[in-house]
Amino acid sequence: MTKLGLDYPTEWGRRATTRVARDLLYRCWIAPYMRFTATLDVHGLANVKGPGPLIFVANHASNLDTPLILSSLPASVRRKTVVAAAMDSFFTDPRTAFRTVLLFNAIPFDRHSLNRRSAQQALELVRQGWNLLIYPEGGRTTDGNLGDFKGGAAYLAERSGATVIPTYVHESGWLKGPKYAKAPQYTQGPSRRRHHVVVAFGEPLRALEDESIRRYGSRIEQAVIDLGRQVSGNLLYGARGGAD
Repeated sequence: MTKLGLDYPTEWGRRATTRVARDLLYRCWIAPYMRFTATLDVHGLANVKGPGPLIFVANHASNLDTPLILSSLPASVRRKTVVAAAMDSFFTDPRTAFRTVLLFNAIPFDRHSLNRRSAQQALELVRQGWNLLIYPEGGRTTDGNLGDFKGGAAYLAERSGATVIPTYVHESGWLKGPKYAKAPQYTQGPSRRRHHVVVAFGEPLRALEDESIRRYGSRIEQAVIDLGRQVSGNLLYGARGGAD
């Protein structure tokens, strides 16, 4: 019987043969499709730099956010990126788990608490030189606004010494919203087969000397808020009670 949840084996997703197959999928199918259906606009690629590895900390409105972000990255960065995927959504069914690892180089992550096992796996991979994509809200937005960040991203960044790249995905919720989003403004309207999406990468962040994880996490969250306000033009983005 295939093990699931945190026990699902993902090391095969990081093997050379799987990485070659995934790269072909992105070059020939996923990235071209994302750029077509989202008329994708990418900002701030010059910020995807700094002493590696990198931890991409992003807002989350749609299940399409991951392929949109990965399609926006340079291939050399994408090939070395793993994705922290909710174990209770993507690792409860063998077929879903297989597709998630194959397409996104995903690892199961406990989004509800700082689970020692899931955090340790992610930390070890970052220390081995893998980049990481993580959604600190713990799930897709339910109201279009940025939710409170949980502590996992800051913990992993501080413990590993990795460089954080604040990441903002603009209006992905409108793209086939009834299928991939949660917020009512996206799910209750018609499913848009195409919608313009912006993926923006902010200036790199690193933990300051003697900076607590809590304070570092607040600084990371504010960086994503600032990036979202800059790209969207909505000065209430990230404010409690604000809208996207």
